[in-house]
This record gives sequence, structure tokens and C-alpha cells, in this order.
Amino acid sequence: MDVTHITLAILAILLLFQIYNYGMDLIRNRKQINDGNRSPIVTGAIGFVTNFFDTLGIGSYAPTTMLLKLTKALKSDKLLPGTLNVGCAIPVMTEAFMYIKTVKVDGVTLLSMVICGMIGSFTGSKVVSRFEERKIQVVMGCALAITALLMISGATGFTSHLGAHNTATGLYGWRLYVACAVNLVLGMLMSAGIGIYAPCMALVYLLGLSPLVAFPIMMSSAAAVMPIAAYEFIKQDAYSRGPALSITICGCIGVLVAITFVKHLDVTVLMWLVIIVVIYTSVLMLVEGIMKFKNNN
Repeated sequence: MDVTHITLAILAILLLFQIYNYGMDLIRNRKQINDGNRSPIVTGAIGFVTNFFDTLGIGSYAPTTMLLKLTKALKSDKLLPGTLNVGCAIPVMTEAFMYIKTVKVDGVTLLSMVICGMIGSFTGSKVVSRFEERKIQVVMGCALAITALLMISGATGFTSHLGAHNTATGLYGWRLYVACAVNLVLGMLMSAGIGIYAPCMALVYLLGLSPLVAFPIMMSSAAAVMPIAAYEFIKQDAYSRGPALSITICGCIGVLVAITFVKHLDVTVLMWLVIIVVIYTSVLMLVEGIMKFKNNN
């Protein structure tokens, strides 16, 4: 078994791990699934749209956070990180399996970065799952601001320019060590709502990897990170079950539709629209969180 197949085996185990933990929690708390949240039609539509465009490279964390916040789909912003990590895990893992099978990438690079992302997620989720609402609002406000900057970098072509002439499919020596260290940090930050796609893409471009192999690396990293974080959020009862379930089911449908029927779509205008609303949501969450800190002092 080569290293790429080992990575696929790890992701398969994590997928089963996610299905078991998630499924058992839903069964145990089935009476609380529709616990005063928005209609599952609303959250399901959010899951379909954001994961559809996630498959095309926009990313799902920032748009999902933005839409859940603007539609007031959750009872509390404290539940946002957990709902993201739990609800989006299976759709993102579906994407990862598709891209690993179709794009050739060095197995050692892929496996090393995936494992480091998992370690970071384990650490970060233990901290974030215990945050109170005002801390979540400030942290996610900052996360959205950072994500907006990274999205602007991608939309203007700056990120693509970094990897324009890269041909490498693997990292070696100090470059691999740097990639692993940064991916560990990105795994921690993903627990707080900073999507791993854009920063991971910029990282592998800067280190000389071909743009083509960025997709399996960033998607596999996200796919491995999310079940680890989801486990902690489920254990701490720090996610909203109804919206998460709608996002999971409709998100998987969105991924399959994008992969099967669309594959390529010009999303430039949509990307800028998302950036504008992400910035607005970032400011809104920061203001709300800071005001709560002031009122409690």
C-alpha cells in the first residue's frame, strides 16, 4: 500500500468515525433536533449552495457562517464553530475522495500535512468548544476578516500568480517541515472558523507546488481536520443539531451536483459578492462581541 492509499484509508476511517459520533448523537438527542432553529429548508438551502460552490473552490466556511448569521438560523453565535465543523465535515470529505483519486500528488507530502492538520484541530477544538458567545463572536469576526483578505487575494489573481510557474507535485526537506508546521496552525484555526482552503493554497504555492495539487492537499487537510474538531464539539454539546443535519444532507447533494454536472463555472462575480457580505458579517460580529465585553465589565 503506497502513502496516498494510506491517506485515503485514514480519511475513510475518519469518515466512519464522523458518521458514528454524529449519528449516535442525533439518535440520542432526536427530540432536540428541531430545537427552535430556522426551518430545515433554510439551512438545507444554505448547505447546498455553500458546498456546491465549495467544490468549485470558493470555500464553504465563510459563506456558511455569513448565511447562518444573516438568516439568524442559530439560537446563539456560540454554536457557529461547532455547527460548521459538524455539518460540513461529510460534504468536504466527499470532495476530498474525488480529488485525491483524480489528481496525482506526492503521498508523503499529502499524508504529512494531513496528520499535522489533525493534530492542530484536536488542540484548537478543545479550546474553541469551551468559549462563551462573546469570545466566539470576536474570534469569528476576526476569522471572517482574515478570510475576506485571503479571498480578495484569490479574486485579484495574486494567489494564482504565486503558483503560476510551479510544477512540483511534492515537498522535501525544509519546505516539507514548514508546510507541516503551518498546516498544524491552520488546523487549529479551522476550529475557530477560518477555512483552510485559501491559506493552504497560498502556502503550497509559496513553497513551489503546482496549482493542480493544491486541491487534493487543501481538501484532504480540511476533510481530516473536521471530524477531529467535530468530535469535540459534539462531546461538549456545542453545535446546533437541526441546522447541522440539514447542511450535511443538502451539502452532500450540492457536492455531487457540482462534481457530476458542473465541474467548471465562472464564479468571479459571486466571489466578490461573497467578499463584500463576509466583510459586513465580520464587522457585525466584532461589534456585537465587543459590546458584550464592554457591558460585562
